[in-house]
Amino acid sequence: MKKRCKQLLIAAGLGLATLTSQAVELLDKVVAVVNQDVVLESELTKLVDQVKRSAVTAGQPLPDDHKLRKQALDRLIMESLQLQQAELLGLRISDTQLEQAIGNIAKGEGKTLTQFRNDLARQGLSYAQFRTQVRNEILMSELARNQVRRRINVSDQEVKQVVRMLKEQGQSNTRYRVGNILLSLPTDPSSEQLRTASAQAEKLIAQLRQGADFRQLAISHSTGPKALEGGDWGMMTINEMPSLFSEAVKSHDKGDIIGPMRSGAGLHILTIFDLERDDSQKIQAVEVKARHILIKPSIIMSEEKAQSMLAGFAESIRSGQATMASLAEQYSEDPGSAINGGDLGWAAPEMYVSTFRDTVNQLEVGQLSEPFRSEHGWHLVRLDDRRVLDATEQATEQRAYQLIFNRRFNEEVQTWLDELRDEAYIRIVDANLSNGEL
Repeated sequence: MKKRCKQLLIAAGLGLATLTSQAVELLDKVVAVVNQDVVLESELTKLVDQVKRSAVTAGQPLPDDHKLRKQALDRLIMESLQLQQAELLGLRISDTQLEQAIGNIAKGEGKTLTQFRNDLARQGLSYAQFRTQVRNEILMSELARNQVRRRINVSDQEVKQVVRMLKEQGQSNTRYRVGNILLSLPTDPSSEQLRTASAQAEKLIAQLRQGADFRQLAISHSTGPKALEGGDWGMMTINEMPSLFSEAVKSHDKGDIIGPMRSGAGLHILTIFDLERDDSQKIQAVEVKARHILIKPSIIMSEEKAQSMLAGFAESIRSGQATMASLAEQYSEDPGSAINGGDLGWAAPEMYVSTFRDTVNQLEVGQLSEPFRSEHGWHLVRLDDRRVLDATEQATEQRAYQLIFNRRFNEEVQTWLDELRDEAYIRIVDANLSNGEL
């Protein structure tokens, strides 16, 4: 129904169909056309209101409504492009996966699902709206991983170089909370474009040094992916942040204004919102020893049947009528572990997909989970043991690889999003926000 309404609104917004006011009463308004989708006034208003509520809670000043609406519209346009791409590739998030993710969010806040839903209502957000937001966030995250990770290659030589660097730094874990204002530039900017962007950057820096709020200016002017969050990239170590950031913040302290600096995306102005110093040289790694049974839904094995089948297995295991090892050997569709009675051996939880990782982390040793869904299928898992290792030496190489990968991933995601936008048809219909095609 919603899709049909959007189709009618596309036709009305572009003038592609002759719809009289007597024939159709439009209950919403198109503010932008994004390929085959539209952004509606109601969607824009909801996002703006949500940002305002969050700002009030955090005591964060905001720019005027016009600038805030433009930033919110840009966010919705990029979300639409990603969700359309996910649909094209056939990516889906099942209701079960969604409910599990929301359950984990509630548990992370130490609340029952009922308490969590009540909190959402107090914030003016319905549970249905929150479900849609979480589903879209999971979809966009999966899409980014699928599209970007194949672009990243990490050589053994690069890993060795970072290992040497980590040892020279004494494994310092100082973390920086970095703020970024990005003023976009085309790939090959003209002299005039460079002068205009540089003048704008110097003007913003002057305002910041006179006490202007960094987050407010980021929401007003930044074209970066974290603009609506006030340019806040969260806590990162030197080795986790983009190369441009890491080189810039090394010699600076909390509250410093850094820049402007040029990258392929444009001009950057940085600040350090906060930092945490931890010079501990000992790294501890948690490993788990788990056993599982995997059932994959198919044409002949429905979602409900797979879940029910595992629920029956759980009852048999708990009553002592069957062992998990024997059931895994007979029924599990994970060939790597089934032959060993479902034994996955010792592994860091982070090696597993997010749903499996979160479930294992919440189990006590010896505890059997309820059936749960991941992107691989339905699982029943038991945590057989957990151990903490002094992994200072063992973890350094893996940490080096992950640091390189994460840094490249963050940089490549932005490049991929820029490409996605460049290839799209985008028309801002609302004349108060912009005119013409982007």
